[in-house]
Amino acid sequence: MSRLFPRTALWSRRLRAALAVLATAVAMCGVVLAATSTPSSAATCNGYVGLTFDDGPTGSTSALLNVLRSNGVRATMFNVGQNVQNNRSAAQAQVAAGMWVANHSWNHAHMTSMSQSQMQSDLSQTSSAIQSATGSRPTLFRPPYGETNSTLQSVASSLGMRQVIWDVDSQDWNGASVSQIVANASRLQAGQVILMHDGIQNTRDAIPQIMANLTSRNLCPGMISASTGRAVAPDGTTPPTTTPPTSPPPAGGSCTATATTPNVWGDRYNTSVTVSGASTWTVVVALTSPQRVSTVWNGTATWDSSGTVMTVRSNGSGNTFGFTTMTNGNSSARPQIRSCTSG
Repeated sequence: MSRLFPRTALWSRRLRAALAVLATAVAMCGVVLAATSTPSSAATCNGYVGLTFDDGPTGSTSALLNVLRSNGVRATMFNVGQNVQNNRSAAQAQVAAGMWVANHSWNHAHMTSMSQSQMQSDLSQTSSAIQSATGSRPTLFRPPYGETNSTLQSVASSLGMRQVIWDVDSQDWNGASVSQIVANASRLQAGQVILMHDGIQNTRDAIPQIMANLTSRNLCPGMISASTGRAVAPDGTTPPTTTPPTSPPPAGGSCTATATTPNVWGDRYNTSVTVSGASTWTVVVALTSPQRVSTVWNGTATWDSSGTVMTVRSNGSGNTFGFTTMTNGNSSARPQIRSCTSG
């Protein structure tokens, strides 16, 4: 018996070792199977949208990131420079969670009131703060309140950033309910960008429903291209088209222009106009005197002799343009779309 025991012990050790190897192999197979199953879900993406969150990082950034991660969302965070400087760890957490970090000015001022040198200093300081905290310099910029002009766009471009406004306003900043935020987000189409904000509970609560709606339409969250300003796949590619592209309407044909007023202040408001049915277009907009347009972006504008009828033509910046109107004492009137023609 004393001579058999070492052999039995040796056999037992070998058996345990073999079982351990087998268990490891099974575990590794499980990992491989799990890894190979994830691309199949990506194959259902027939288009991408840009989910964006402004004004972070905030004290609620961690909660927002938890919701985004649990719903499989990668989003673009338009961060305020001084917030990044005061909360570097939150900016780092954004990147660690797979988010893209972009420039939203130093302290959310009305930048169109600044001189060119002030704009340059503001955006450069913000980009430097973001790079210092995250290791990456931003390639995207969103002007506070959506207010911009050619000087600001030029400054952003000189700093290696493309200006990005938005196609859909969630209205979360305006006290929108969860259901209203979800309804607004349901208007998103492939390539478009939605405005949301860090630090708002209703926005966090709306994210699961927003994702459910996007999934039902085979749309997925993507990154915003620094070359086009449109949403593309997270790796920077555009999805393959499943149907032949339609030809644009002939010159002089009709198109549709839809106007919304996403931002309203005491002395001014912003109007965003989205054109459908034409890749090149001309939109005629009428104001109510004494209101006057102070800034136009993503379009080339001319006015009639009265200064109240504005004609905006596409300039290669996409199918959404916007403008800031000074109320000049008439705060209730809003611009009216008179016509939209293609070509």
